[in-house]
Amino acid sequence: MEKYEKDTKDLLEAIGGSKNISAVTHCATRMRFVLNDPKKANEEKIEDIPSVKGMFTNAGQFQVIIGNDVAVFYNEFVKTSGVTGVSKEAAKSAAKQNQNPIQRAITVLAEIFTPLLPAIIVGGLILGFRNILEAVPMGWLNGQTIVEASTFWSGVNGFLWLPGEAIFHFLPVGITWSIARKMGATEILGIVLGITLVSPQLLNAYAVNGTTAAEIAKNWTWDFGFFTVDKIGYQAQVIPAMLAGFLLVYLERFFRKRIPEAISMIFVPFFSLIPTILAAHLVLGPIGWKIGTAISAVVNAGLTSSFSWLFGGIFGALYSPLVITGLHHTTLAIDSQLIADFGSTNLWPMICLSNIAQGAAVLAVVFAHRGNKKEEQVSIPSVISAWLGVTEPAMFGINLKYTYPFIAAMIGSGIAGLFVTLFKVRALSIGVGGLPGILAIRPQDYLIFAIAMVIAIAVPFILTLTFRRIGLFNKVDRSGEVPSLDNETIQTAGASVELFAPIAGRLHPLSSAKDPVFAEGMMGQGVVIDPSEGKLYAPFDGQISLLFPTKHAIGLVSMEGTEVLIHIGIDTVQLDGKYFTSHVAQGDSVKKGQLLMEFDIAAIQAAGYEVQTPIIVTNSTEFQVDPLIEDAAVTTTEKVLLATKL
Repeated sequence: MEKYEKDTKDLLEAIGGSKNISAVTHCATRMRFVLNDPKKANEEKIEDIPSVKGMFTNAGQFQVIIGNDVAVFYNEFVKTSGVTGVSKEAAKSAAKQNQNPIQRAITVLAEIFTPLLPAIIVGGLILGFRNILEAVPMGWLNGQTIVEASTFWSGVNGFLWLPGEAIFHFLPVGITWSIARKMGATEILGIVLGITLVSPQLLNAYAVNGTTAAEIAKNWTWDFGFFTVDKIGYQAQVIPAMLAGFLLVYLERFFRKRIPEAISMIFVPFFSLIPTILAAHLVLGPIGWKIGTAISAVVNAGLTSSFSWLFGGIFGALYSPLVITGLHHTTLAIDSQLIADFGSTNLWPMICLSNIAQGAAVLAVVFAHRGNKKEEQVSIPSVISAWLGVTEPAMFGINLKYTYPFIAAMIGSGIAGLFVTLFKVRALSIGVGGLPGILAIRPQDYLIFAIAMVIAIAVPFILTLTFRRIGLFNKVDRSGEVPSLDNETIQTAGASVELFAPIAGRLHPLSSAKDPVFAEGMMGQGVVIDPSEGKLYAPFDGQISLLFPTKHAIGLVSMEGTEVLIHIGIDTVQLDGKYFTSHVAQGDSVKKGQLLMEFDIAAIQAAGYEVQTPIIVTNSTEFQVDPLIEDAAVTTTEKVLLATKL
């Protein structure tokens, strides 16, 4: 049996089968589906698949987080589903129908840089290692660097420059190839175009500022008689390569439509490539260089000005939300341009710290939920992944699910970003994220960055546990251990419990919940009720397993082991207990119909909050949850849910 054979079969069934797949592809960590009918995707079943670390829908794509092994998973899914004819471009085109122009632009940028990430990461590791070899004086070597003290390591350092230079100085080749590949043009033409931007026949971009205009005019120009073109290279330049790549694609499309197929193999490449190379050196390169330089100058000025601490704090805090939107891919281009212009970047250190902070928040959840073996299958690998620079499993699998860890990580990342900006910490390369990111930092900044790493771990960890305990930003997570029942819990398969309506009002399906955390079934299955009176009663005999300090939510566990969360209102945690009166304490045993809580509906609504109340069976993976009433007015004497032990 293949490694993911069972999981791919389960995923195929849970998304509605092969006929529900319009297109499928994958990125660095996620399977990306365009579904014919997204409602057919059973998210509860998908979440229960061991390989799945989370899911979300964004810009027309249903995305399932797998992690670093996504390529293997994808290949096995293709075998299982029989969707071998589905291309990545078809998936992206189908999804773009629901995207606005800004989203499409961001998607294009992401699709250009994603195939380059493995090389950029390797290059970052190499340059980081070279930093240690050649730039860090070692006390045990009498203040010499390793390169100065060892012929062997000097040779290693020189050899490693070969791949380091290939990856970063020749980055335009990768960019033009990736654009051609992504947009369906001839890939080898993209490679050739990139080479013409970094050819040894050109004046190296890094030598331009040290070369006079007179010398360039004399030794580094093509003279066409009535005009000249500077022989300037674009090593490590991002925007000139992107502009040239897009021109090549559109010229090829133009000529392919107009040149007969019989001679297209000869003339389409010629008429596409030669004008593009000329335009790249005559117009696009100089313009792109100025645009890139202007962008990097603005960013660098912002991070070196008297208000740099504010810029650093804001960027540090907001980088994680950028990852959700996909905007974070724009920072790769800016980072590359900063290194090309200034020899280092002040953005990458904050990106590394954001990775670390997200991992630290998940670590706090692991600590708080210790003993939850099922969640640990997602949370522990997510910590490792985030601390190695890939945060999607941590964010989408854990932190966004509970909300408060994500906010704690943002705050910790913001403080750490402010700290490194104050001390002007910079990175000499990009690609290495998380804890190994220190390898990319300038040697003179190692100590400060190490302190910032401690901040990025300690602050989110402490804030996550604090937010959980006091209920701040916390909609769904319990703040204490679940007490054991006074009587023996029934765990026999087939045992069932009937849940009576805990609140009188209008009952609706869970999918109509106004909070997507509940509507999408992330916390379990159940129903929602729009209360007609502000009294909450016990839905069965059991025990109070959770009572938030803010009293807006209460958890119960039945004699059969059914765990239920009743969340009064949406975002009512912000009221800090105002308008709520509790008649029980955590750990109390209760009887069906016993008054548990009173709340002032009118006052809560006047304060600007919804009172719609989800009633959720949080351990739905252990129980079959069946609604007994679909959509109707209910009283507290009516049964609304049946939970049967699996």
